[in-house]
Amino acid sequence: MRVDLFDFALPSDRIALRPASPRDAARLLRVGAGGALADHEVRDLPALLRAGDVLVFNDTRVIPAQLEGRRGEARIGATLHKREGPRAWRAFIRNAKRLREGDRIEFGAGVAAVASERSADGAFLLTFAGEEPVELLLERAGRMPLPPYIAGRREADARDRDDYQTMFAREEGAVAAPTAALHFTPALMAALAEAGIGRETLTLHVGAGTFLPVKAEDTADHVMHAEWGRIHPATADRLNAARAAGGRLIAVGTTSLRLLESAADAAGLIRPFEGDTAIFITPGYRFRAIDGLLTNFHLPRSTLFMLVSALMGLEAMQGAYAHAIEQGYRFYSYGDASLLLPGG
Repeated sequence: MRVDLFDFALPSDRIALRPASPRDAARLLRVGAGGALADHEVRDLPALLRAGDVLVFNDTRVIPAQLEGRRGEARIGATLHKREGPRAWRAFIRNAKRLREGDRIEFGAGVAAVASERSADGAFLLTFAGEEPVELLLERAGRMPLPPYIAGRREADARDRDDYQTMFAREEGAVAAPTAALHFTPALMAALAEAGIGRETLTLHVGAGTFLPVKAEDTADHVMHAEWGRIHPATADRLNAARAAGGRLIAVGTTSLRLLESAADAAGLIRPFEGDTAIFITPGYRFRAIDGLLTNFHLPRSTLFMLVSALMGLEAMQGAYAHAIEQGYRFYSYGDASLLLPGG
């Protein structure tokens, strides 16, 4: 499909620079079968879902994955993308023309790495010096990796250490937050449990590739970056049992959805999973594992807007986004949410 089919105009003042407070006070646009729309708040979820439904969260934890350093006199910026070993990370480099394989980058605070193995997309492999766990090095020298559309308008600060982390964050390794889950609070989770709505977690370490624009003119020519994920056998069993009993599986975020779809077989059974996925979902895809999606509002021409258009239909999502813009919904990582239920 042509990528320009997924374009739309978004006023810059619709881009949220801070999350709603409290988090579950964010607005929620329900999109049902045929593009039917209804305005709510995230805290209304217990009334919008059914007993027996299961929300599936991503428990990845964002690490301080942005680094600023020097190679000699040259300033070098690095955004870690994907772990490749105990001390090695694939990274996107700013000012990459000043960096060559074998160069050492000094990031300050006693943190340094050697660059090697530049890939076709321009990413380098960074191998960190020393014996301390890389996570400790990043705590000293790294910053939270805010998305470019926020970082370009303000600096990351101490608030982002909490704001850009979900209440489910446990498994360290993401360089971007699974932002749909930012809306959840302990109070909301208690209300959902009281309403008979279940919860499960999986792990997908979101990579920096999620922020990369689609430069191809046709979706067939776009290459997704791989991300590592895991679904435990017991989790897969419980999800399959809930669906067999008539419950709906509602993915919280596109990261959860993509891993569930990667793990599902042709019959729709979710299998245990551990490894990389580079699944790219566009209109025409047949969903096997999920019955709905809670997600934020995405960038024009992005793989994520393509995904939601595959779930609900392009025309329905164009209408939903036009409504959200007109009604003042806040967009992107710190913005409001949509609940997409193709079955009504």
